[in-house]
Amino acid sequence: MKNTRAILVAAVLTGLPVAAYSQGTPAPGDAFLYIIWPPDGTTVKGPFWCRFGLRNMGVTQAGSNAPNTGHHHLLIDVNEPLDPNEPIPQDKTHLHFGAGQTEARIELLPGKHTLQLVLADAKHYPFNPPVISKKITITIK
Repeated sequence: MKNTRAILVAAVLTGLPVAAYSQGTPAPGDAFLYIIWPPDGTTVKGPFWCRFGLRNMGVTQAGSNAPNTGHHHLLIDVNEPLDPNEPIPQDKTHLHFGAGQTEARIELLPGKHTLQLVLADAKHYPFNPPVISKKITITIK
């Protein structure tokens, strides 16, 4: 009961797809992850460049244990919470940018889609507290 309440409180307070704080690497409390482009609500035609922004932490490649750094993961149309005790999955909806990329060309089918960034530690675990962007919605023509 206590664990269920903690998970619900964390999910409600953060409004993010991580239900509880991870067992992973500590993150600065003022770390801020965001999508630079495209803006929320935008309609784009065909493949587009998605640009990632991060403040108060650095970006590095996966596997690096440099302090206060991580690498990006882009969640596409993901509604399920991430398990903070597991590495972020790698599939068509959980894209990994383990070389330290801060932008990517994304190709999606026409229609509405959601995008959200998650910063992960050297082993692909979400940070503690999670460093996650606002979820945005875009439309592909």
